[in-house]
Amino acid sequence: MTKGMIVVESPTKVKTLQKFLGDDYIIKASVGHVKDLPEGELGVDIEKDFQPQYVTIAGKKKVLGELKKASEKVKNIYLGPDPDREGEAIAWHIAEEIDGKDKNIYRVLFNEITKNAVLDALKKPGKLQQSKFEAQQARRILDRLVGYQVSPILWEKVRRGLSAGRVQSVAVRIICEREREIERFIPEEYWSLTATLRGKESPVSFDAKLVKWKGKKVDMANGPEAEAMKKRLESVPFNVSKIVQQEKKRHPLPPFITSRLQQEASRKLSFSAYKTMRVAQKLYEGVDLGEAGTVGLITYMRTDSPRVSSEALHQVREWIHGRFGESYLPSKPNLYKSRKGAQDAHEAIRPTSIDLDPDQMKSILDKDQWALYKLIWDRFVASQMASAVFLQTTVEIKASEGIFTAAGSVPVFLGFMALYVESEDNHISAGKQSEGEEKKLPRLSEGEVLELLGLTPRQHFTQPPFRFSEATLIKELEEKGIGRPSTYAAILSTIKGKGYVGMEKGKFYPTELGYLVNDLLVVNFPDILNIEFTALMEENLDKIEEGEKGWVETLKEFYIPFEKDLEMAKVSMRDVKREQIPTEALCEQCGSKMVKRWGKRGYFLACSTYPECRYTREVEENGEPQKVETDVKCEKCGSPMVIKNGKFGRFLACSNYPTCKSTQSLNTGVHCSQEGCDGMLVERRTRKGRTFYSCANYPKCTFALWDKPIPEKCPQCDAPFLIEKQGKGGIMKRCHRKECGYHAS
Repeated sequence: MTKGMIVVESPTKVKTLQKFLGDDYIIKASVGHVKDLPEGELGVDIEKDFQPQYVTIAGKKKVLGELKKASEKVKNIYLGPDPDREGEAIAWHIAEEIDGKDKNIYRVLFNEITKNAVLDALKKPGKLQQSKFEAQQARRILDRLVGYQVSPILWEKVRRGLSAGRVQSVAVRIICEREREIERFIPEEYWSLTATLRGKESPVSFDAKLVKWKGKKVDMANGPEAEAMKKRLESVPFNVSKIVQQEKKRHPLPPFITSRLQQEASRKLSFSAYKTMRVAQKLYEGVDLGEAGTVGLITYMRTDSPRVSSEALHQVREWIHGRFGESYLPSKPNLYKSRKGAQDAHEAIRPTSIDLDPDQMKSILDKDQWALYKLIWDRFVASQMASAVFLQTTVEIKASEGIFTAAGSVPVFLGFMALYVESEDNHISAGKQSEGEEKKLPRLSEGEVLELLGLTPRQHFTQPPFRFSEATLIKELEEKGIGRPSTYAAILSTIKGKGYVGMEKGKFYPTELGYLVNDLLVVNFPDILNIEFTALMEENLDKIEEGEKGWVETLKEFYIPFEKDLEMAKVSMRDVKREQIPTEALCEQCGSKMVKRWGKRGYFLACSTYPECRYTREVEENGEPQKVETDVKCEKCGSPMVIKNGKFGRFLACSNYPTCKSTQSLNTGVHCSQEGCDGMLVERRTRKGRTFYSCANYPKCTFALWDKPIPEKCPQCDAPFLIEKQGKGGIMKRCHRKECGYHAS
């Protein structure tokens, strides 16, 4: 006789549980949500306390029918969707659909998919959590109220297909504001002066930087000032005035929470937030380990708590002691605090068994799964290791009225860094010196007179703020309290998919459409585009889950001012779709003045006599047609070709348009390296807007690159061209042949 029915979200999880439990339970999958607000209509009765009008999701009628039928055979029903708000909503909706008369309906939380964890959860089932369900419901209704009532205004005023979102629109605003900061930035020149010195006892030279002059911070604004300072110091003695040595500790980082995992996977593995969560979901749900069966390899991947169970701490400490020795093990476990406002429902993301180390898993997991599993495994183990210890030496050198300093750092004990170093760190990794690391200083003594080998003035400019990468944008959203760990992947995916932002060399930039929509929303919906207001709403949702605030009360507080903004926007929002901005440009077909209008691909110039004259052309910000001339001649008429922007990126067009309508792909000046091919590499763009470079002879030749080719021979292997790659230190030139390894800044 079966002990009951278990309902989970994923069919993969069904197979894993079936192997653990055999025929003791009927196990079914809901395959995600079964009910939701209807598509195509608001689905919320605002007049009746925002009551949602749930409907069965298309294709889920059959699933619900199977669940109802299976439930008739059992007394006990265990609802085990994912242990978060979305999972709680799924469990709640299934419970509503199943006839609960004479049934025991339980909620079970599987924080990890291992046999012991599953059996323990079934032994101690809980109840459905109404407050958690209401928090999810409030979020869903909030998002529906914004999306379904603001988006139609954008359709009317700008174009169909656009969308606004309570959180996504704030994310776009953050990107737009950062880009404008960069555009407004005016670099300031400054100079530094570096002395190359050598001591008496060591042939090794070292560099020291001028930091003070006459007791004040040195400030050289231009080259003449730097040269004057150099001349003052060229003939004076350089003496070691002070040496300070101190031991510094570097503490391990906590195990991953969702946002930190997304950030680190972006930096170290170049995974998008969406990809990280998709791969993590698979690791959580279970992987076939052969004779051992299907086993979940990590704990639940949507969490913002660094808490770890005492059992897991005991296992990892034993492993560290056995592998690294007692010196690498702290006297007691390292404990980490959650950030303010974090939910503590789930443990940190960690391996379910420390015995399943990455080396064992390499032949079982695919490339992406293994890379993410190793990242999670290494971070968790390192979090419970001893701190790294460095000996830092700072040398102060006096030269006339100037003070130079040099600093060096050497590892005394690597501790956790023997296993794991966070990607942001430019420090020692497993005993190796990395780029940007402070050099080891030669042996020096106070009072020692140093030999001056040279003084080098260097020009510098202050740098603008960086554009956001996926990692830094997630960090920004988290720090400002925008969204929650489980929503970041969807937010980033949406703003890219809607065309509000693009990505260049792994960094976000706002598109013309993104700027336009953002500016309209900021003016007309100041509350929902306000970062502090959005963060407050997230706090209120947390309070609903904790039972401290009512969901209807929260929605009313939001909707009263929002409704006023909504009505005002319908009347006062700029009608971009219909506006015609006068310009001084003249139509090349009829001589009439051109007007600036908005279309599918942004602003363009159109003849003011439309529809009599339908002539259009591209536009720049100053209202003039965009014509970037090149040295390339048109193959048809001999006129210069100009660079233009089209739906699929930049291309060459004849400057004699519309008389001559010849176009060409944008040539890089680099010959295709495929043997037997005489084509040139040209710039192209994918459907998703990512630039790549491929042979002009496509489809005969399929050679392609993501990185920009430049017509320079490799000095190391004589390859016909190099490529440009964006690194932490800026753009690097590299050989396109991986086996060569040549690179230069």
